[in-house]
Amino acid sequence: MKGLIQWYLVLCFLLLSLNFKVDCSLSNFSSNSSMEVFLISKNKLVGEIPYSICNLISISVLDLSNNELSGAIPDCLASRGKMPNLTVLDLHMNKFHGNIPDSFVVGNKLQILNLNNNDFDGPFPKSLENCHDLQVLNLGNNKINGTFPHWLGTLPQLQVLVLRSNYFHGQISPSENESHFSALRILDLSHNEFSGLLPTTYFKSFRGMMTLSNVQRTSMEDLNRYYHFSVLVTMKGMDLVLERILTLFTTIDMSSNKFHGEIPEIVGNLISLQVLNFSHNSLTGHIPSSVGKLTALESLDLSTNKLVGEIPMQLNGLKFLEVLNLSQNQLVGLIPQGNQFNTFLNDSYGGNLGLCGFPVSKRCGKDEEQEPPESALHEEGIFPCPLDWKFVMMGYGCGLVLGLSTGYIMLTIGKPEWLVRMVQGLGYKILRRLKSYH
Repeated sequence: MKGLIQWYLVLCFLLLSLNFKVDCSLSNFSSNSSMEVFLISKNKLVGEIPYSICNLISISVLDLSNNELSGAIPDCLASRGKMPNLTVLDLHMNKFHGNIPDSFVVGNKLQILNLNNNDFDGPFPKSLENCHDLQVLNLGNNKINGTFPHWLGTLPQLQVLVLRSNYFHGQISPSENESHFSALRILDLSHNEFSGLLPTTYFKSFRGMMTLSNVQRTSMEDLNRYYHFSVLVTMKGMDLVLERILTLFTTIDMSSNKFHGEIPEIVGNLISLQVLNFSHNSLTGHIPSSVGKLTALESLDLSTNKLVGEIPMQLNGLKFLEVLNLSQNQLVGLIPQGNQFNTFLNDSYGGNLGLCGFPVSKRCGKDEEQEPPESALHEEGIFPCPLDWKFVMMGYGCGLVLGLSTGYIMLTIGKPEWLVRMVQGLGYKILRRLKSYH
C-alpha cells in the first residue's frame, strides 16, 4: 500500500515511531502548524522531504530516522531564520545524498545532529562551528571527504563526535591557540584514511575523559521524555547501538587508519575510558604501562600493529577488562597471569610468536623443557612423604599375589570372618596414621 501523508495539523507533539508499516511519503506541511516535536522513525517512509517542512517554524525535535527517505536535505533545516527552535535533527539510516547544507548560522539552538548511515558526500560543512550548543555530532557511515575538522574543538559542549567510515584523510593536528574538545566523551574516527602520529595534544585536553565523576546534567536530558539519542560504537568485537550514552559511556576508536609512531603515555590520564581501540594501524614501540591506570576499561584492542616488547604487568590491575586483543604484533615475554588475564584465550595473543605462558602453548624460559621436580610434587601435597620406587614395586607385586589368593578363597569357601576383621583393622590403622601425619 502506498500513499501520501498530508500534514494539515496544528499540534504540539506527534509521535508515530514504529507505527506505519506501509510505503508512504511526506507531503504538504501546513503553514499554520505549531508542531514542536515530530517523531516518525522506524517506518517505511519513501521519497524526498518536501520543502513545505520549512513551515514547521516551531519545531524543536525532528526525527525521521530509520526510513527509506532520499534526496537532498532542505536548506531550511540548517537555517536559524526558518527553524529558530530546532534542537534535534535526526535523519540517520535513510538514503539521503548530496552535500550536507553548509548554512548553519550563528545563534542556532541545535544540540543533536545525527546524519549517520546515509549517502552524503562532499566536504565537511564548516558552518557547524556556529552550533555552539551542539553536544552530539554523528556523521558516520557516509562518503564525506576532507581533513579533520579541528575547528569543532571550540564547541564547549560537544561530547560525541562520530566520523567513522568516511573518506577523511591527512594528519590530525590542532591549530595554535584554540580549545581542544574539552567536553568530549566519545570519539570515533575509525575506518578513514587519517595518517601521522596519534594526536597527543588532543589527548591532553580531553578533560571530559579524565575523571570518573565527570557526569554532568545537561539541558539535553530534558529531551529524554520523548527522544532517545543513540550512537553506534564498536565494542567487544561487535557494533553496538548505545542509547542515552552521554552520561554512561566513554570511548576512543581510531582503528583502521594509517597512524604510525608510538602510543603516547598521556593516554593513561583518560581514566574514565571504557573502550580504547587503536587496532589496524602501523603503531610501533611498546605498550605504555600507563594503560594500567585505565581502571574503568572494559575493552582494549591494539591488534594488527607493529608493537614490540613485553605486555606491561600493570595491565593485570584492569579488573573490568572483558575483551583484550593484542594479536598480530611483535610482543614477547611472559603474559601477565591472574585476575582478568586468566579469562583470555589464545586469540587475544595470536601472531605474537615471542609470547609465552598461559594461555599460549609456549612455556617461558627453562620451563619449556623441564618437568616439575619431585620435590614440588611433595610440596603440593600429591605425596605425603618421600618415596622409594623400589619398595613401591615390591608392594605392588605382593598386593597382586594377595589379591588373587584372597579372591580364590572367597570364591571357593565364601567370605571368611577372619579376613574381614583383618582388613577392617588395617583400614583403621591407616586412617589413624594419616590423621596423625596431618
